[in-house]
Formats: sequence, C-alpha cells, structure tokens
Amino acid sequence: MKVDNFRLQLGKKEYTPIVIGGMGVNISTTELALAAEKLGGIGHISDAEVCYVCDQILSTSYTTRKRKKYSYNANNPDKSDLYFDLGEVAEAQKMYVEHTVSQKSGSGAIFMNCMEKLTMRDSSETLRTRLSAAMDAGIDGLTLAAGLNLRTLDLIKDHPRFHDVKIGIIISSLRALKIFLKRAFKLQRMPDYIVVEGPLAGGHLGFGPEDWKSYDLYTIVTEVLDFLKNENLNIPVIPAGGIFTGGDAVRFLLAGASAVQVATRFTITKESGLPYEVKQHYLNTEKDDIVVNTVSPTGYPMRMLKSSPVLNYSIKPNCEGLGYLLDNKGKCGYIESYYKALELKEKGQRMKITDQTCLCTGMAKYDCWTCGDTTYRLKETTNQMPDGSWQLPSAEDVFQDYQFSENNHIQKPSAQEKVNS
Repeated sequence: MKVDNFRLQLGKKEYTPIVIGGMGVNISTTELALAAEKLGGIGHISDAEVCYVCDQILSTSYTTRKRKKYSYNANNPDKSDLYFDLGEVAEAQKMYVEHTVSQKSGSGAIFMNCMEKLTMRDSSETLRTRLSAAMDAGIDGLTLAAGLNLRTLDLIKDHPRFHDVKIGIIISSLRALKIFLKRAFKLQRMPDYIVVEGPLAGGHLGFGPEDWKSYDLYTIVTEVLDFLKNENLNIPVIPAGGIFTGGDAVRFLLAGASAVQVATRFTITKESGLPYEVKQHYLNTEKDDIVVNTVSPTGYPMRMLKSSPVLNYSIKPNCEGLGYLLDNKGKCGYIESYYKALELKEKGQRMKITDQTCLCTGMAKYDCWTCGDTTYRLKETTNQMPDGSWQLPSAEDVFQDYQFSENNHIQKPSAQEKVNS
C-alpha cells in the first residue's frame, strides 16, 4: 500500500492526499505551495507577518512606513498607541495571495494558514481583514490555526465566498473540536476539513508545556474519527505532526484519515524559505538538539532547535515596525520581560532575557528555528556531499517520496553537485 492508492475528496474536487503545512514566516513560500499544487496536492502559504513578507518578496514598504509612523514611541514600554492600517493589511494580503494563486498550473489547490494568535493590536478586525482579503484574492482554502477563536466564522459569515471557500481548522483534541463545531452548527457552516495536529509537530503546540508527552497523534485521530462517525458528520480528517514517511501516512489513511499534513521534510527543500545555512543546521540536528520551551509570548509551548539565535535575544521590542503579537491592549510578554531586565541590568553587564523572546523579529529574520520532533531524521532523506554539507532535495522529490514509497522506505534524491539555495 502507498499514499497514491488514496484520494482526498473536498467538495467536488479530488486531490492527492498530501498537504504541505503552512510554515511562517515565509518558510512555506509561494514556490513550495505551488510545487504541491502542481502535483495534485494542497500547498499552504502562511499569512504570518504578511505585510513584512510582502516587503521581502514584492518590494513593498509596509513595515518601513509603520515604523516611521510610530517612531516617536520606540523607547516607550506602552504600546497601546500602535495600530495596523487595515487598508494596508488587506492590500498586502491580496497582493500575496494573488501573486501565488495566479501561478497555479496543476490540479491541486493553494490554501492559506491563518494564525489566529496574531492579534495585531486588534484581534477581531485584523483577523476579519486578513480572511476577507484572502478570499477576495481567490485563495482556495483557509486553515484556521494557532489558537482556537470561536468568533472567526462570525467575522466572515457575510462574505460572498463564505460557503464557497474551503475552511478547515487545526485542533489538538476532541474537546477543542466539539467547542468549535457547536458554533459552526449555529451558523450552518461546518468545516470542510479538520487537521488534527499531534504533540510531535513543529512550532506552537496545542498542548501544555509538559503534558504534550502524554498524548499520541494516532489516539487523538481515532477519537475524532469515532466522534464524527457517531454524529453522522462526514468531514475529512487530516493528521499532522511526526508523519515522516509514506508508510507513516498509509497507517493513518488505512485508519480512516482522508489525507496527511506534512511539513518537517519540506523545511530543507530548495523551495523552502529558510536560508541555506539554516537548512544545513536542520540536517545536522541530533535528537538532543530539539527542545520544547515556553519563550513564545503567545503562551503556547514551542518546539525548536535549542541553538536558535532567538533564544539569546536581548533586543529592544520591534513593535513599531512589526508588532504582530500585540494584544488588544497593546501588550506582549516580551515587552514586559525586556523592560524588567533593562531595569535590573548592571552597568557593564550584558542584559539577559530567558523567559520570553521577541518572536516577531525572530521569525522575520529566520532566527527562530522551529522544527518537528523528527527533524533529527532529516539526514536519512538526502545525500551528504564530499565537503560534509547536505544536498537539498526539491519539493517534488519529497512529495513524490511520500506519494509512491512503500513500507517506510525513503527514496533519496538523485546525487548531484552541491548547489546553494
């Protein structure tokens, strides 16, 4: 048995049952998403820090303008004055989505991973703006992620594409699913798919800092499938987190899942947005190099490499230019930690902040090396070059290995000369 024996049915369309997860900030690039779409699967882009991403790939200047507008506030711990221009947020979102979907050439789809925890100083309105603009620009699907917001569907219920666009949610427990479905049922808009993200995923986890160790993806997926069957709900379930081989994927598909979502193996592909040197760090990772910590101001635990530069940050908060994690009162955990450390700092000593980090800056600069639990296995998937570096596979290499491999076999890419990408 192999993944290609199965198909994902979403509405009237059929897809290869492989979904590339939405990794921000711009790790899941346009090129990576298009690689999945071309092969009949589903690729995600992420709207994490979308204004900044547009600046980097489309030469806009949203971040610079925002920084100049609020430059007077740069040394003030009170960030309550800082707001995003919603017109610019909508414009950036539309540009990014149109830039991506206009290049579609296959039978697959492009979805957007929408991080609900990016509160952006006005959680409801910025979320409404991002979702609406993505639909206006022709996105095929919206995956609601990184924080369960029960009001999300209400925010877009009047949009003309509310029943047309595919809407999915990422959950890590049956309890979270039940809570979401109650509201969805009242709006008569059930999700088109459910991504069940387990404890081995990368980045933010939907578990407590320690209790993630007590959970197992297969068990959670089985609970969700049983619940949906008992409720006569025909909603595709897509497991995510720790699915490293085609054989791993087949196990879930045979159990009743409709597709799998995968990400870790795509972080080191040529199309991934991570810099070449960071991809080499990932490939050289050992199991002990991977940690789950609580430095994210969102309050969620995160899995990352313990060598991530972001863990040594003592930089001034960059909220005037970025500020994507500011809550509705203009607060962020890192701001509090920074100014407390600044107050306690003795002359001549280096300021050290250990409990929080500036995630906005760290993600934007690729200094936050989030990773899945299986990252230490990446070296099994490619070839080591004579100089000790590792060959970077293409997204097509990885996608087709998932699609056609059998019995947990991993097909390495054809050996070639080292090419920096």
